[in-house]
Formats: sequence, structure tokens, C-alpha cells
Amino acid sequence: MSASVTTTCRDISELLPVAQTACRLLFQECFKVGIKNIFITETYRSQERQKYLYEQGRTRPGQIVTWTLNSNHKSRLAWDVAVGPPQSLYDVATLSQIGAIARKLGIIWGGDWVGSIDRPHFEVKSNWVIPKGYKLEGQVIVPTSSAIKVQLIVEDKVPKPIEKDDDKMQFSNETTKTAVRDYLKQAVDKKLIDKSHLEKFDAGTLTGGDFEGLKIIIAQRSN
Repeated sequence: MSASVTTTCRDISELLPVAQTACRLLFQECFKVGIKNIFITETYRSQERQKYLYEQGRTRPGQIVTWTLNSNHKSRLAWDVAVGPPQSLYDVATLSQIGAIARKLGIIWGGDWVGSIDRPHFEVKSNWVIPKGYKLEGQVIVPTSSAIKVQLIVEDKVPKPIEKDDDKMQFSNETTKTAVRDYLKQAVDKKLIDKSHLEKFDAGTLTGGDFEGLKIIIAQRSN
């Protein structure tokens, strides 16, 4: 990946596979206890960007934002998170809850560091493995914007529409219809599928077959 030192990378796929898994597991476990308004603010960071950030508050104007030139962000093993509305961006109570979950998963939390506390920061060692008693239970949508909430898509929990002879999607109630639309909307926001599919859904022309195919595409592109 090549980018300016001023550009923030929020793409989880830029992390090493072990860190991707750890990040998804952390978001999954947060989702399960009701913490859904958190999102990624940075993943991979080049050494050049690390140096640029380190200079802030030292040789360049601004507040100090990092305490080291040797961050695990550049090793693709670390990620930062923030909290969406209605809480403040770095709500201490929410970040502390996430930190407690991270400890159980063997994920390092910057809030536990002595001297240079960094509550939004999480990282793993290169030999990290999922601890006993835990597993990824489905496809975890990890948001990179406060406008999108964490979502856990488990195959047998994806809302299923009622199909009629013409294969046009029909729904038993508005709740199911809304759930399917939300599922598609989040996929569009994550750029996993084109917005034309959501437009077809709103127009009532998306078929049950279309929907099943989109679920496969969404799962593949999220990995």
C-alpha cells in the first residue's frame, strides 16, 4: 500500500491475518454484549507516517499523538478504535469495557500500559491464537465510520424473505423487510456491493435468487 503520510488507513485487510482475526473476534464479542457503536480509526501505518505523527507536538505544531517511533501499527499487528454517538469519541467507560473484553481474548490493550496509556489502541503478537472457549461465529462487519454499527452476520440468522412463484422478494412483516434492507445498506456502505442492488431492493425488483447470490459475494469480499 502506498499513501501520503497524512493519509489514515482504516482498512482491516491491511493487517496481518492474525491481527485481522483478533480484530474481528474483538468486535464480535463487543457486539454480543451490546457495544455496537465502535469503529476502526487506523490499522496499518507506514514508518514514514509514524515518524510524521511522532513529530507532531515536538518539531511540528499540534498535540502529541504518539509516544513512539516503533509502533506495532507499522508491523500490521495493531489497530485503533473510537466510539460513535451518543458517546464522546474516546469515551473512557466504553473503551474500558472493550479493554476488559480484549484481556479475555489475549489482545493487548493500550489502556493497560503504564506511563503512556493509549486507550483506543489494541494489538496482538504475531503468535496470537484464539483462546479456548472462543470462536468466530459468523461474518463480522467491522465499521470504519461512526455512521455504521458493528454487525455480526451468522448464516442462519440472516433474515430470509418469503419467495413466491415469480421469485420476487416478499416479506411476512415490515420488521423482516427492514432487517434485510439494513443488511444490504451496510454492505453498500462498506463497498462490498454496488448501490444498484439496494436500488433494486427499494424498487421491489430484487429477486430471492439475487439476494442469495449477494450474501455469498458479501461474505467473500468481507474476508
